[in-house]
Amino acid sequence: MLRFLVPDMTCSHCVAAITEAVKALDTGARVEAELGRRLVSVATAADPQDVSSAIAAVGYPNTQAA
Repeated sequence: MLRFLVPDMTCSHCVAAITEAVKALDTGARVEAELGRRLVSVATAADPQDVSSAIAAVGYPNTQAA
């Protein structure tokens, strides 16, 4: 499971936009978001950098979390 810190993720609209971006990259991806922690977890076979880039492309800078 990949994890990304997304500081600008503040609402369900943000979560929907991020989920849509990740699923455009991998339709089978599973995306979970924790708004309070600003954390997105993604189960995917896609490259982590590609996932990060997809999230950033829709306006959400992020860093991969440990």
